[in-house]
Amino acid sequence: MKDSFLKRAAGLYRDGFRDMPAYARKLWMIIIIKLVLLLLVFRLFLMDDFLGKNFDNDSDRAKHVIEELTR
Repeated sequence: MKDSFLKRAAGLYRDGFRDMPAYARKLWMIIIIKLVLLLLVFRLFLMDDFLGKNFDNDSDRAKHVIEELTR
């Protein structure tokens, strides 16, 4: 029986990273760490909880979202 698509894809990535030179693994780790830190900084400093701070209940939040979408 054939392996599922997900198993074959996971094997492809596993084998690719296993056969990768050591310097390339370090570069990928640096890229991943920078990406995670960048996303955390964006989340903490740039994405404000506007709806939670400015509206008291879900119906007011829903009305505001609908107004903004249909504007």
